[in-house]
This record gives sequence, structure tokens and C-alpha cells, in this order.
Amino acid sequence: MKKRINKNYFLLKNWWESIDFTNYEKSFFNREIIYFNQQLFRFKEKKIRIGAYGKSGVGKSSVLNSLLKKDIFKIDIINGSTREIQAQELNLKDQTLNSVEFLDSPGFDFCDIKFPDKVYSYIKNSDLILFIISGDLNRNELSEINSFIKDGKKIIIIFNKIDLFNKLELREIIENIKLKLPQDLNIPIIVNHENNLRDYITEIINQHGEELLTLNSLQSADKLFLQIKEQRLKRRQKLAQSTIGKFSTIKASTVALNPFILIDVAGSFAIDTALISELSKIYGFNLKDESTTKIFKNISINNLFLGVTQVGVNTSFNLIKKVILLTAPFTNGLSLVPYGPIAIIQAAVAVYSTKILGKLAAKEIFIRSKASFIEPYTIIQNIKLNEPEIFKYMNIYLSKRNLNNNFVSFLP
Repeated sequence: MKKRINKNYFLLKNWWESIDFTNYEKSFFNREIIYFNQQLFRFKEKKIRIGAYGKSGVGKSSVLNSLLKKDIFKIDIINGSTREIQAQELNLKDQTLNSVEFLDSPGFDFCDIKFPDKVYSYIKNSDLILFIISGDLNRNELSEINSFIKDGKKIIIIFNKIDLFNKLELREIIENIKLKLPQDLNIPIIVNHENNLRDYITEIINQHGEELLTLNSLQSADKLFLQIKEQRLKRRQKLAQSTIGKFSTIKASTVALNPFILIDVAGSFAIDTALISELSKIYGFNLKDESTTKIFKNISINNLFLGVTQVGVNTSFNLIKKVILLTAPFTNGLSLVPYGPIAIIQAAVAVYSTKILGKLAAKEIFIRSKASFIEPYTIIQNIKLNEPEIFKYMNIYLSKRNLNNNFVSFLP
């Protein structure tokens, strides 16, 4: 167990240290970097974080006090006595994990919350969320639960204040709650009665605490990675578009003014390969000369329009231009009249074809660059989980992640 969690920690640590942030990125992602460093530190120290969440007045503080067997968190008869995140750490003995950190949070429906963004971020970054209720789920509670599920969080619903209901009412409410929850997830609903909750949470920590901490750490890394990737692609998109535009202009002027077919074709090829080389630098992917040529040939072969315009159309126009120049002395220059429009058409075709080539090349380079280093996503896919329900939560996160983060829209 300890070897496995240490291995995953060092994989994540090495990945994190391999990221070279610019000063702009350090400033832009300052809060996210701080949160992830905290998560990585907890991973290293084998400290699992459990957050209590729910609306005001459901008894989040009292539930945590019963788990700790101490009156640590403030309890008041007035709802909303907790106005900011509070934490308490409990050391564990003879376990894979060293400690557990319990977080108490204000009710999500409470208006006077200090630092609301901080509250939600701490709970969202917890390894396990105890969602406290004191009756049937209302629409807001269900919305919060679904939000956590989509984010790949492991949730346990704690039914508190059961003394307000008789056994029949309690059973009916629990059955109704089950109908409202996703049917493919067996979300536990634990009644807070005597020591049953403490025993259940203790068992969860002992059996699956390592998996929960590992999975949440990897997910936190992956979410940050996606944010960094998106921001970098947005900035590179502008630079790539500018580069494609520059090479389009160069190629257009070269093709339009040059009447020699072989020089024209060779020049176009040189410009296109230079464009691909520049795009590879923009996207941080080191291409060798033969790889650049191969990408250009593959794109030209697979794209009929591009292949035809690169050779066929330009060759035809150049033949016409050569005939015009050769016949000019015999026509007193009248044959030169079509030369200008033909050159303009060639220039327009060159611009259009270069833009297509640039877009296809950027996409090809982007796809190739994805396989050049290990992402947290790859580590998540390769970890083995023993608890079926945790595996389901992970699959929900991965499916949502694949659906929303292909990044094609951020290419030129």
C-alpha cells in the first residue's frame, strides 16, 4: 500500500516540477497553484481531507464533533453560526495514511459567508465530501450534489436530526431521496445514529482512504493542467494565426511574381515546410527536418484541394504566364494584359492554400505533442481501484473530461 501511494506521489511530483511557468502564468494561476501545492503536500504527508457540506441548520458541526468525539466545532441554536472554513486534524495510528483533516463549512444557502470562493474551493478539493441533510432533498441540495458528482467527487450523504421523524417517515424519506439521486451511482445514505456513522467513516478511511487521496490529487493536477493548457493554447492561437498570415503573404508575392515553374514549386515547398517548422516551435514540439517534410507531404496527399493547388493550379498558371512573357514582343505588349489578373488569382490561391495548410499542420503538431509527455490524465487511467463506487466516480470525471476538453477550438 505505502509503496503504491509513494509511487503515485513521485509521479505527480515529477510531473509538477517539469512544468516551466512563465511569470505571466505564475500570476494568472496564482490561486490554483497555491491550492495544488497544498494538495501535493497533503499527498506527500498522507493526510486525507474530509469536508462537511450542506445547507444551514442541518448540523454539519455536530456531525463532525460526533466523529471526533470532541466539541471542536462551534454549535449554536441560531442557524449560520459557522461563517468560514474551520479545520481540525486527527492523527491515525497503524494506517497507510497518517492523519485525517475534517473541514466544517458554512451552509451553502447562507448569505453572510466570509470568503465564499475559498469555502467552496476547500470543499471541492476535499478527498471525500460528507453531504449533511436533515430531511428530504430539496432542489438546491440536489443541484449541489450533482455538481460534485460531475466533478468526480466521492460523496456520502449523512442523514442528521433523525429524531424529528418516526421510523416509517424516515424510511419513506430515504426511499424518496434514492429516487432523486443518479441511479447508476450507489451513493451511500448513512443515518447518523449513535456510533454507526463513526464506524462507517473509519472503515472508509481504513479501506479506501489511500485511493480517495490519490485519485483527488491526480484529478486536481489534471484540472490545473487543463486550465494551463487552455490558456497557453489561446495565446499560441494568436501567434500561430499571425505566423500563418505572414507566410501566406510571403508565398503569395513569391508565386505571383515568379514565372518559372520549377523555382515556383520549390519555393512554395520551402515556404510551407518553414511554416510547419515555425508552428512546431510555437506549440513547443521539436520537429526534425524529415518530420516537417513528412507532415507537409501527408497533409498535401490527404487533402485533395491542397495537393492540387500546390502543384496543378500553380503549374498551369505559370505556363500561361510564361507563354504571355514569350509572346509579348510579337504582340507589342498586348499579351501582357492578362498577366496582372492571373498573378492576383495565383496570390489569392496561395494565401488560401497556405491558411489551410497552417490550420491542418497546427492540428497535426498539436496531436503529436500530446503524446510527447505524461499527463496526469494518463496516470489516472492507469491506477487500479479496489472500490467499485470510486471507480464509477472516476469514470464520470474522465468521460466529462474527454467530452469538454479536446481543445480543437483553440487552434488557428
